[in-house]
Amino acid sequence: MEATRYTGKKGIGKGAVDKRLNKKYIISWCLFDFANSSYSAVIASVIFPLFYANYVVGNREGIGDLWWGMAISLSMAIIALTSPFLGGIADYSGIRKRLLFLYTAISVLAIVFFATLKEGMILAGFSMIVIANIGMEGGLVFYNAFLPQIAPKKYQGRVSAWGFGTGYAGSIISLLIALPLVKAGQYELTWLMVAGFFAIFSMPAFFLLPSDRRAGFSFIKAGSTGIRFTLATLRELWSRKDPRRFLLAYFIYQDGINTVIVFSSLFAATTLGFKPQELIALYIIVQFSALIGAFIMAKPIDMWGPKKVIMTSLIMWSAVVVLAFFIRTKVQFWVLASFAGLGLGTVQAATRAFYVRFIPKDKESEYFGVYSLVGKSSAIIGPLVFGQVSSAFKSQRPAILSVAAFFILGMVVLYFVSGSSQEKDEEYRKDWQ
Repeated sequence: MEATRYTGKKGIGKGAVDKRLNKKYIISWCLFDFANSSYSAVIASVIFPLFYANYVVGNREGIGDLWWGMAISLSMAIIALTSPFLGGIADYSGIRKRLLFLYTAISVLAIVFFATLKEGMILAGFSMIVIANIGMEGGLVFYNAFLPQIAPKKYQGRVSAWGFGTGYAGSIISLLIALPLVKAGQYELTWLMVAGFFAIFSMPAFFLLPSDRRAGFSFIKAGSTGIRFTLATLRELWSRKDPRRFLLAYFIYQDGINTVIVFSSLFAATTLGFKPQELIALYIIVQFSALIGAFIMAKPIDMWGPKKVIMTSLIMWSAVVVLAFFIRTKVQFWVLASFAGLGLGTVQAATRAFYVRFIPKDKESEYFGVYSLVGKSSAIIGPLVFGQVSSAFKSQRPAILSVAAFFILGMVVLYFVSGSSQEKDEEYRKDWQ
């Protein structure tokens, strides 16, 4: 089954590829990352974790860390289990964009209800976090699947990095808007701002990205077909040495990245005494450095190959988390966090670009469903380990040090993945069709 592929012209037939980038597709795709980064920055990383762990739960002896870790882990587990099958449904029913809209709407509505949270509403907050995170992270399955559709292979590394770079700009702007609200103690308005930001800037994607297509399958048949082919995709990926090793490496090092993102603000606040305003300012600096890193390394991802870029980033991240164990002052953490930001967008963009090399045409949603399964599964173990270690030792320092193991082990596994030349990539794609 074929779908209309990336094209810059109307009327180009199935399978055709126009080498010129379609600006409408690229800009709207990047704007969606700009939109959802407000969630990543304010809700997942900086402000809401402190609000929930310290105010709603009360972070005595790491209990808030434990509840936050459980909420993230549960939501990621649900996403991991459902993403491959929803990806199959999106491919075989032709409703990729509609599912992206549905998941986005779920997340936005859940964020709106954050405004009702009060002290002691632990289970209510837990439920809202799970729903919001499922909507946000689950939607990325369909968002990522547009990449090979809107950009020819020679530009996919750059376009991937542009998306992350635009997303970091969204993080910075949303945090700048949130800063005066947090200073005034207006947390309810902060959550509503994020919901509005997410909704408004995601709209261009729903209007301008390639339209859903009629695939000739009912939703139920598409679901059964998608599940069957997704299981075949899993077997197919696992039967190939390089994709199997790549996904294993990604599973391991992404666990470390997810854990750092989820707990960095709690570490800074609880262990180093950062105030909410200081955390926002810190995160803005980190996002700015990540934006710089993503754009600087956009072209090298295509020129050097994504594997070399990932390996370099993981070496840097390993050093960062080890140094974080010894940090004693806010100034030291400022410097270290700013340095870490340079590799954040780079490793994520390069990873996505590397994975695209293994995807046969017209199976993007299925393969990104598996990609999401691996990535979100990796977000289950790390947060649980961090929460448990923090609670057991009554200190976050041993917990942050444990993250280094994920980066080092992931780097070792990735070393044995073929760099995949262009010719080799084409062989994979032809062989898998």
